Order: sequence, then structure tokens, then C-alpha cells
Amino acid sequence: MRTTIRLDEGLLEQAKREARRRGTTLTALLEQGLRLMLRKPQSGARRTRVQLSVSRATGGTLPGVDLDDTASLMDRMDGRG
Repeated sequence: MRTTIRLDEGLLEQAKREARRRGTTLTALLEQGLRLMLRKPQSGARRTRVQLSVSRATGGTLPGVDLDDTASLMDRMDGRG
């Protein structure tokens, strides 16, 4: 499956170097890291419950904004749309 993710530039460069060092692809390195993180139970401090506020704003989204089109939303938030 193909998807788009946003990574910090420094983290991305570090991951690319590590993939080259290991003789693997960036995709394989990311998949391995995700599998490791998802396999391990979370240890350490217990998470505290966060109370989210409810927005009472009116008006909805701007005309032409499709909330199901993540790439377009990210472009708009970055000022490119």
C-alpha cells in the first residue's frame, strides 16, 4: 500500500543514512520500526486522561475544502492551496 507521511527533515535524513548503513530501503526500515513499536507493550508512566474542549464555532469548512483529501488539506494549511 502506498501512503504519504510527513517527517521532520532531520529525522528523515537520519533514517535514510541508517537504511543505507544497513543495506536496506527506507521503506523496509520504517516498516521494521513500526512493527517493533506496535509489538512492544507501552511501559513507564501511566497516561493521564485528557479532557478535550468542544468547539462552539459556526460556519463549517471553507467552500471547496474536502476533509477526506488529506494532501489537499495539508497544502492549504501550509499556504499552498
